[in-house]
Amino acid sequence: MAADGGISSVQLPCVFSPKTRQYLALCAQDGKLRIWNTDSKTLHQEYVPSAHLSATCICISWGPCRTLKERPQRKKRKSEAGQVEESADLLAMGTAAGTVLIYSTAKGALHCTLDGGHSGGVNCVQWHPDDSLLYSGSDDTNIVEWDLQTGKTKSKWKADRAAVTSLCVSPDGKLLLSAGQTIKMWDLNTKEVYRKFTGHSTAVTTLCFATTRPPDSNGLYFLSGAAHDRLLSVWQVREDGKDKNSVVSFALTDEPQHIDLIPSKSREEVMRLAVVCKDGQLHLFEHFLNGPCKKPLTPSCTVQMSDTKDTPMPIPLLAAALRADTPTLTLAYGNHLQPVMEKVEINTAERRVCLTRDVQTSLSISMGTTLSKVKTPIVNANSKLLVPGLPGHQAPVKGATQGSEKRKTETKEMTIAERIGEIDLSSRKGALKATASLQADNFAVLLVQGLESNDAHILNKVLQTNKETVIKKTVAQLPLPAVLPLLKELTKRLQGHPFTAVLMTRWLKAVLVHHTSYLASLPDLVTQLGLLYYTIESRVKMFHKLTKLHGKLYLLISQVAEHERKPTATTVEREAKLVYEEESSDEDEASGDEGLPDDDSDNWEEEEAMEEDQDEQTDREKDDAEDPESRPDSKANGEDDMEHENESEEE
Repeated sequence: MAADGGISSVQLPCVFSPKTRQYLALCAQDGKLRIWNTDSKTLHQEYVPSAHLSATCICISWGPCRTLKERPQRKKRKSEAGQVEESADLLAMGTAAGTVLIYSTAKGALHCTLDGGHSGGVNCVQWHPDDSLLYSGSDDTNIVEWDLQTGKTKSKWKADRAAVTSLCVSPDGKLLLSAGQTIKMWDLNTKEVYRKFTGHSTAVTTLCFATTRPPDSNGLYFLSGAAHDRLLSVWQVREDGKDKNSVVSFALTDEPQHIDLIPSKSREEVMRLAVVCKDGQLHLFEHFLNGPCKKPLTPSCTVQMSDTKDTPMPIPLLAAALRADTPTLTLAYGNHLQPVMEKVEINTAERRVCLTRDVQTSLSISMGTTLSKVKTPIVNANSKLLVPGLPGHQAPVKGATQGSEKRKTETKEMTIAERIGEIDLSSRKGALKATASLQADNFAVLLVQGLESNDAHILNKVLQTNKETVIKKTVAQLPLPAVLPLLKELTKRLQGHPFTAVLMTRWLKAVLVHHTSYLASLPDLVTQLGLLYYTIESRVKMFHKLTKLHGKLYLLISQVAEHERKPTATTVEREAKLVYEEESSDEDEASGDEGLPDDDSDNWEEEEAMEEDQDEQTDREKDDAEDPESRPDSKANGEDDMEHENESEEE
């Protein structure tokens, strides 16, 4: 059982067929589905979806074993009358476009396509023990139950706030486990939540039932693994509902990538578990699920593989399958495009086991057996083949076209040294315009010779030019059999220095523009250009992250530069540019020096005279105070004055 759920960028879908483990279904980087026979170690079937590059396969799940009705039935003997042949046939694939493809190994073709149920990419697919039902979880947070007899949606419900990343159906077919932000157990009859489990902080990529017991007996266990988590958690479904925390955890060296287990049927039977981690190591566990365990359990045996070179390098393990009756393991290791399968017997008494294998030898033998089945057509030696090519087209590179006899004589007379000399002369400044066509012509001839003889000196001389006109004319005059060798040479140079890769992109653009019709006519174009596709994809993969980083750095640099241009607080001038004074009040004038004359006053002489009169009046008052006899006179004078004033008022 593989980790069917997961994120496509984290792991590639890889799963063994149930029960017999005879077949290994695998989707590599090129989007093709390949089914390998583990017994013969050869490629059994290959299927290329119509949108294998745009809508890649994210998850794979084998259907339950069934009786194959598609094959022609032979008349059985009496001894075989009671035997029913059952094997894994249907294979479900969830794609990034939101569709589910059902592939039949008996037909060797697509059985049906399930679409219209999801609006996001399908992250996980899981079969019901009854082969007519299928469950799928998607980025749109929904779970869809498909009826394979009609090919339509039977039911659909919202499972979580986040994307559904993993699914698993119980052995009795009554319960369904789903994982998003939390792990939920659903009752498939009512489509209601039966239990909830929380404990993972990242997306759950693995869900597996570890026992076949019913949940009412407190003996139902399942395990879960999450992305960027080095622990596998085991949960117990209790009858009283007190199952909030995991009861057992298994310690790993890295994130789990592929999981296979043999469930226990009773408390006295041990559960066997094989986990392949992202670092390429295999961990084997054996544990009795009979209650909680506080400490994380370490693996009973760890298996690692390496090559046989002087400085051994580790070989990554891709998947591992356990055998119920025998202690042997079925291992798949190496590359996803061409995995190596082997059945080994591991001594679990040792804590660490290291297996050394010669991967190159195994790859060459496996490829030889695979290609030996291809039949090449028998063609008469006198006939000429005008079709662009057959699968595996490797036409010999010819020097020039058959139509130009004069050009053939010129190329025979001139040596390579003379042509290189002409290229150097024509590339100097002040060369005539007429030499451009001659230069492009020589470039095309030299490029063909360099590709045919694999001469690095000639290829460097031709491919190091950076003139657009010369590149376009050279590619336009290139014969068709030299297009594929040129693309392979450009692909090899694209993987080198970045400056060289910039030049190679100009040549690659010119080749794809001029020779698209020829390349489209080749039936094995994807195989021929597979390495080029991987190279471009690996280079472009980091561009999105780099643009984000560039934007953040540009924002920070612009803020720092703007901060440096602004004057600091210490340079602010403290002196006032303009002072405004209001007119002073009477109190302010009184507080000033009264004896000093006002400069702005024009009548300063009159003011001095008034001040002298006041001084004389004060002197008189002092004299009157000293002579008391003069007081009644003053009073009389004052009374007389008052009387005169009263008389005047009466008048």
